[in-house]
Formats: sequence, C-alpha cells, structure tokens
Amino acid sequence: MLVAHNIVKAFATDAGNAPALRGVSLGIEAGEFVCIVGRSGSGKSTLLNILSSLLSPDSGQVLYQGRDLAGFSARERDRLRATDFSMVFQMHHLLPYLTAVENVLVPFLSSVRPVSQDKRRKALNCLERVGLADKADRLPGRLSGGEQQRVAIARAMVTHPRVIFADEPTGSLDGDTGRQIMTILGGLNAEGISVVMVTHEPGYAAMAGRVVEIVDGQVRRDG
Repeated sequence: MLVAHNIVKAFATDAGNAPALRGVSLGIEAGEFVCIVGRSGSGKSTLLNILSSLLSPDSGQVLYQGRDLAGFSARERDRLRATDFSMVFQMHHLLPYLTAVENVLVPFLSSVRPVSQDKRRKALNCLERVGLADKADRLPGRLSGGEQQRVAIARAMVTHPRVIFADEPTGSLDGDTGRQIMTILGGLNAEGISVVMVTHEPGYAAMAGRVVEIVDGQVRRDG
C-alpha cells in the first residue's frame, strides 16, 4: 500500500548539510500496525513526515497505491491528507477557541458550506469511541492532557482514513494515559486502519505488530 524506496533527506545547518535519512527503504501493508523506534535525532520523525507526505525527500520515492507522491499536485496532496491520511502529533494542536466536538470537525470546516448534521453526528460518535461523549462541548483548556490527545485521535478518526500516522502520541503523557492512547490506536488498527507510529518507549512499541528501528538515518531492524 505504502512503499518507500531508498529515501535520502538532509537538512541545512550552519555547519553544512546534516543527513537525516541515508537510503531508507520499507513498505507498509494495509492493516499493519508499525512502530518506528530510535534515539532522538535518529531520523524516525523525518521518515514519518516523508511517509505521510508532509515532507519531501531529497531523493528516492514514496509510492502510495503504486503512485509516486512526488507526482501529486498540491491540491492532490491536500486531498490525500483530508481523506486517506490522518496525523496525530505529540502536541495535540487543538484550537483553543473551539469545543472538543468542533475540533473534531476541523477536517470538514469550509468557508463555503456549513458542517452538516451528519458530520456532526460522526464527530460525536468519534468522541464517544474515545470516551469523551460527555465532554463534547468543553474547550481544550478545560480538558486534561490525555483528554486533549483523545480529542486529537477522534479528529484523526472522523474522516475514516486508511492510515493514521502518529508522532510520539504518548510522549507528553503519564504511563496510564499513554496506555489508554495505545489501546485506542490498537482498536482502530483492529478495524483495518493502518497505524504508523513513532515512539521511544519499548513497551508501547511491543504492542505493535512490527517494529522498525532507525539508527543514524538507516534501518537497523525491521520485524
């Protein structure tokens, strides 16, 4: 479904180009739960951002359903991220002036059309699935960190994506709350959604079906 071929990426610094990825190749099958692990600075988040089309490689290819992402127009990339791909970040990126349900509806917001009642029902259903049905009308400032992250997951769910990319979604949470987030992601994967997650926590990585270890910008382990 999603295949990376010989991905190379470097970032400009005052001292010159700093390599982040050095010829990484891997494939993600439909319905897989893959954890990408590695030390800070290993290139794991850069790889996730390239796989999710947020970042372009310097060389190499990322194919989604057989098509090179480099050939997607800006509009096609936006549509891909609005339909097939969803992101969950370490910081939830909720809009502070919108309620929980309004934040879940953000992917549907348009200056042209109002949000339909059907979409609002979908958003409320997603909040119910992450255990927040009773807090749908609360602003983010009145939610705990774990609740805010669950709203972010509900927002990622609401478009029924094929793939959820999660970059350290438990990184700022305590252990119990982190396990709740992993349980939710595991449940979505059980329904057939592919999950590609970056983590530095071995215990959470062990909950995935496959672990890919990145060391110095290269795949050290894949299995």
